[in-house]
Amino acid sequence: MTTELSAATFKLTATAALSPAQQQLEHALLTFITTHLAQPTTGLFVIHGDAGTGKSAVLAAAFSRLQALSRSETPNALQGTDNYLVVNHNEMLKIYKRLAGSAPDLRKKDFQKPTPLINRLSKTDHQADVVFIDEAHLLLTQPDRYNRFNGQNQLAELIKHSRVVVLVFDSHQVLKLKSYWQAADLQPFLAQYPHETFNLDEQFRVTGNAQVVNWIDQFTQGHLLPQPVDANFDFRIFADGQPMYDLIRQRDQQVHLARLIATADFPYVVNHGTWYVTAGHLKLPWDKVNLTDDPWALRPETLNEVGSIYTIQGFDLNYAGVILGPSVGYDAATDRVIIHLDHYEDQEAFKNRSDLGELAKLKVQIVFNSINVLMKRGRYGLYITAVDPALRQRLSELSAPQL
Repeated sequence: MTTELSAATFKLTATAALSPAQQQLEHALLTFITTHLAQPTTGLFVIHGDAGTGKSAVLAAAFSRLQALSRSETPNALQGTDNYLVVNHNEMLKIYKRLAGSAPDLRKKDFQKPTPLINRLSKTDHQADVVFIDEAHLLLTQPDRYNRFNGQNQLAELIKHSRVVVLVFDSHQVLKLKSYWQAADLQPFLAQYPHETFNLDEQFRVTGNAQVVNWIDQFTQGHLLPQPVDANFDFRIFADGQPMYDLIRQRDQQVHLARLIATADFPYVVNHGTWYVTAGHLKLPWDKVNLTDDPWALRPETLNEVGSIYTIQGFDLNYAGVILGPSVGYDAATDRVIIHLDHYEDQEAFKNRSDLGELAKLKVQIVFNSINVLMKRGRYGLYITAVDPALRQRLSELSAPQL
């Protein structure tokens, strides 16, 4: 296994060291599954946690253990069970499938996207025993012809065709109206089915101190704070994208897995077949459609691209350079970060929903959610630059001298 792959998938390995809280969660999960497989009503186990709190690590460890018991020749309560882990995210699915290739008790077919699994279970009138759902906040909450989903809600369909459902949920990582979830949207399901919930709140990805994590959390609520200093986490604010990229290249050469990522703010203007992101003197192409089995950040050539929320969500980087595009602005009167919705270019994210009120407010939240996803990718460092002149100036005023 390469250094890059090892670093990227370590959190998803069955042998990765889990914290006491994660071990407690894994034990609670397997106990819940064993108990509720024998019940007549589907059981739900909900895991809450912000980006980087190790939700996927626990899910992968527990699923590996479940499949080992299912495929064991020694009789046990979970032997012979039919189980799946689904994730509605292509890049995360690639990581899981690669993990299956190196784990003796896992098969690639154990990992699927929700729509194909729903359609197959429905067509065969089959009920799975246990379905794990990573990134459940990405499940569709309306029909989607593009994804060949004809139901009304993917979670409802998975519950219908499973005896136990384990789902990871973070409403702050919802990125599209067609999969818009709030924490309260889970309540009808919890009221109908026997359930347990578990909260993970320890930050495992971002190694910065509490002040660094709080700075990010406040920014993604519109609040600006002076830049915190942490000798063990490289947090920098840049006035231009080019020197930030130069440092990202240096970090990638040193420790690998350093990449530029950006908000979806750059208009689709084709220049010789390439769609560019610009930030000051920096000009690089957006991430291209990835038809390989390798996750975006594991391919060396993507060091020369700018990643998006769709290629980086759920993925660990060592260093992340975040470009805040024109949609992310600044209001001097209130000293707050503001969102210019007319500059947000991900129109797929804003496909209107007739059943949702306050659409403008929800759209602003989606953009802030995307910033939250981007800023919490880097384990050892976060670099930021803003395209909007007013925000760039304000961030410069709040920046701290480098150690």
